[in-house]
Parts: sequence; structure tokens; C-alpha cells
Amino acid sequence: MSGDPYGMQNHSYPMPPMPAAPPPAPPSPPDGARAVAVAVLNLSGLGLGYALLRRWVLMLLCWTATAVLLLVALPAEPDGVPVAALLLYAVFLTGAAAHGASVGLRSRTAVLQRAPLALLLGLVLLAVPAGGVVLYDDARDEATEQMLLDRLDEADELVTASGKKDFSGGKAGYREALKAYEALRSDHPDSRAAERVPTRMKTFYTTVAAPYEDADYCTAVAPLTYLRTVPEEMPSTDLGTLEKWPDDRLATSLYECASRGLASDQSTWAAQFGELLTTFPDSDQAAKVQPAVAAAVTREVKGLSGAEPCTAVERLNDLGSRIADLPGDEAGIEAALTADAGRATSSADTGTYTCGVDQYRDGDFEAAQTTMNEYVSAHGTAKNAARAKKIAIGAEIAQTLPAAGKTLPTTRSGGSISVTVKNDSPDEVTVLYTGPVTGSLTLKGCGSCKAYSVSSTLNPSFEPCSGSKNYPQRTISLPPGTTYFVHKSTSDSISTPATDTAKLEPGYIYTECAYTTGTLGSGI
Repeated sequence: MSGDPYGMQNHSYPMPPMPAAPPPAPPSPPDGARAVAVAVLNLSGLGLGYALLRRWVLMLLCWTATAVLLLVALPAEPDGVPVAALLLYAVFLTGAAAHGASVGLRSRTAVLQRAPLALLLGLVLLAVPAGGVVLYDDARDEATEQMLLDRLDEADELVTASGKKDFSGGKAGYREALKAYEALRSDHPDSRAAERVPTRMKTFYTTVAAPYEDADYCTAVAPLTYLRTVPEEMPSTDLGTLEKWPDDRLATSLYECASRGLASDQSTWAAQFGELLTTFPDSDQAAKVQPAVAAAVTREVKGLSGAEPCTAVERLNDLGSRIADLPGDEAGIEAALTADAGRATSSADTGTYTCGVDQYRDGDFEAAQTTMNEYVSAHGTAKNAARAKKIAIGAEIAQTLPAAGKTLPTTRSGGSISVTVKNDSPDEVTVLYTGPVTGSLTLKGCGSCKAYSVSSTLNPSFEPCSGSKNYPQRTISLPPGTTYFVHKSTSDSISTPATDTAKLEPGYIYTECAYTTGTLGSGI
């Protein structure tokens, strides 16, 4: 052997001829059961009918459509899947089922040779989308519950935020929260959020009524009044004991606030007592109203003998009018309140004299004159009426001659010194005098007299009331001492009064003369 160490040799053989291709299989006879099985399997949304037919691309298309639907549907929302998406998916599944049935009618399948078995599998797999729908509905219900719980939380936050403001600033927030609570109870009564609303309402009430818990009774009136209207805004909520919860607190707040206002002379107390008597006439707080106003009247009556009697008179007058307006008939205390109002008014009338004396001593002569004139007008027969009239005269004189107001006028009359007062003026004049004795008189105008020139009054020899004319005159008796005179016209022709200060001494006869120079003049 040479040339081949392994002893191999090359040989050539002819290729055998290729066998002829087998003839195509005859078409499968129509199989209705298989067509239905493919259609039912495709209705599962997984394209299993196409898998049965080994149409993999079409199966993937089904998977893609189902995946897109899942992306749209998940996570579950309270509003569910958009209707358009559901319609498109239903059209797609219907088309896949119809197409699968058409293809499967004459196609053979190597996966499941027996169509009834495939149909049974398809019917079983229909439970998948059906179960998915059930699970989705459960997820959607839970999403709705969470949404409602979120609304509940938002309402709670509104209450908390409003509670940090004063009531007027937080009222809008309270109303929004109530709307949310009411909507949960009426629109979703079986939800977990709706079940929690009654508990939230307890927090709502205590938050709104926080000023009451702080004993800030005046501030608490408005929010407690508002809480009494809540049942009208929450008809779907069983408030239970909360419905009457504000009543006693509001009654207490009205009483306490009014009592404090009564003690500090605030004008709101009467309205608050009135609301208490009208709204809660049978309450324990309403029963305290009449004793409270009676005590206030007694307190102010004592004030008539204090340092500020005029203030006490003013308050008594105010008390009398306000007590008279209280709706006592609602609480059965009308007669008692009427008596209190009468006592306040009568005490004020009596105290007017004391007020006038105090004004005089304080140097407020104009006010003293007005006060005493009013007292005399209203109490002409009272024991102090005579002195009040003299004090009014002294106060009028002191407005022009302040020195006259150093001593409070008395009811003393007469004296040992004769003073003749004459009128040398064509105007009727009133002569006021005060000193040891206080009084007044009026003299008719002198018909034959006329006004003097100013230059004539400057003449050292000028002596009015010294002629032979029949001067209107009147003689009075005064004690020794300083007497202050004021002459004033009874008409409006002369507005400026004349004054004279006379030091009267025993053993002399004095003449006080009134004359006119364009203004009144006087002399003695």
C-alpha cells in the first residue's frame, strides 16, 4: 500500500434519485364542533383558539389587546373602565371569535384532535374573564370606598382648620364639611365612610363649641346658635343626643354673657336675656334672669349715694327701659320684671336731684341747671323741689359769675337788708340773685325808658334809675354778705345778661338797677 498511511482509498458512487413529493393531504372536512371550540377559546381573551390552530401571530395579537385593556383598567378606579375601551375590546373579541371559527371550520389541529374536548376546555376557560370581572368589581368597590374615605378625611381637615380660626372666619369651612358629611350619608349610606360620619359629628360639635369649653361665653353664643341649625343641614344623619347637645350650653352662654354685660354696663345684655327668655323659657338659666336684673337695680340705687350719682341715674334709666322690654311673659316673670323696671325708673327720678347737686359741686353749672329744671318739672311737689329750683337759679348765675357757684344754694329766704330792684330798660327783665339767699323776680319793661348811649354810661355822674320816672320795681330783703345778681331780658332782643356783685352791709338801703345800652347793664 502506498500513498495512504491509513489505507484509505477513494471510490465514486452514483447519487440515488430524489423521492417524489407526496401529494397534498386532502382538505379536512368541515368540523362545526372544532369551529365552535376555537371561537369559545378565543373569547377568553387569551387567543387560545389561535393556539389550537397554531396561529401564533394571531394569538400574540389577542394577548396584546388583552394587555392594553388591563393597562387601561388597572389599577381599578371608582369610575371603572372607560366605555369606549370596553366597546373596542368587545368588538375585538367578537371578531377574534368569528375569525377563529371560520379558520377552525376546516383546519386540523395537532394540539387537541378531539373538538369536543377543546370546546369543553374553552367553556372552562371562560371562567377566567368572568372571574376577572368579579375581581375587578371588587377592586372597583374598594377604590370607591377609598375615595369616600378620602372625602371624609378632607372634611375632617376642614373642621380642624376652621377650628383654628374665630367662628366668623371658620364658618364657611364648617359648612363645606357638613355638605361633605351629608353627601356621604345620603349618597353612599352603606359605605365605610358613611358609617364613620356620626363619630365625626361629635368632633364637629366639640370643635365648633370650643369657646364654651374655655368659658368664653360671649364668643360661644354665635357658634352654639349655629349648631342648633345643623340638624336642618344633616337630614340623612342620625345625630342622636347631638341634636339637643347645644341647647343647655347656649342657654348658659346667653345667661353668663348677659350677666357680665349687665355688670359692666354693656348694651347687649338685654338682647341676650331676651333671647334666653324666648328660646329657653323653662330653663334653669331663664329662671335666673329676674333675680339678676333686680340685683343690678339694687346695685345702681346704692350708687346714687356714691361718688358718681349721675352715672347711677343714667344707668337706672337705661335699666328701666331695657327691663321693660324683656319678654317676661315667655318665662312667667312678666310681673316681677315690670316691678323691677318701675323701681329703676322711680329711683332714677329721685336720684336726679342728687345728680344735680353733684354737678353743681363739680362746677358743671350748665348741666346742673338743666338737671334741676328737669327735676322740678317732673317732681314739683317733691320735698327737694324747692331747693332744686334755687340750685338751678344759682347754677345759671354761676355760668356768668363763677364765684357765685362756690356755695350750694339753700332754701333760706329773707334778711335784714332792703334791696329795691328797678328796671330802667324798655325790655322786660328777669333778675336772678344768689348768695346767702337765692331767688329770682321779673320786672316789666319801663314804657318811658330807652337805651342809654355807651358814652353816657362812661360819665362819672351817670346814675340810672335816678329820674322821676315810674320805674317798675320790687323790694326784697337779703341778709348781709355778698350777693350776685344777673339781669337777663325775657325776650331775644338782648342775649348778653348783665351782672353785678354786691357786698351788702347792715344799716344801708340798696337799689339794684337794670338799664339798656344795646346790652343790659346793671348797678347798685
